[in-house]
Amino acid sequence: MKPNIYLIIISLNVILCTNLVAQSDVMGNVRAALKAGSSKELTKYFNEMVELNLNGDKSSYSKTQAEFVLKDFFKSHPPADFQYIHQGASKGNLLKYAIGKYTYSSGSFRVLILFKNSEGNYYADSIDFTKE
Repeated sequence: MKPNIYLIIISLNVILCTNLVAQSDVMGNVRAALKAGSSKELTKYFNEMVELNLNGDKSSYSKTQAEFVLKDFFKSHPPADFQYIHQGASKGNLLKYAIGKYTYSSGSFRVLILFKNSEGNYYADSIDFTKE
């Protein structure tokens, strides 16, 4: 008995669409965590090691360390808003990036987030906050 070609095509489309939705959810969840100032939620989407640049102070941290560093940052700069300005990807989609604006009561930061593909999932690999 021949497999139904339509069933195979539909199954492949469902698998591909589910993967794309999951990947875009990572970027959406990172945006929501930044907007809420939730270091705990944000670190769920980090690689095991992440590079943070907080206005010129650049270091690599484990997920646990990064959570505490970001908790202090959000405490000093409580978010009023965070929105993506631009998003893109490298050829082959190994890297994705997002540029956004993090607004707090007395100013704003330009934020660059790099997402790396690891085993089919994207994780935030570096976040750069630059005061505007």
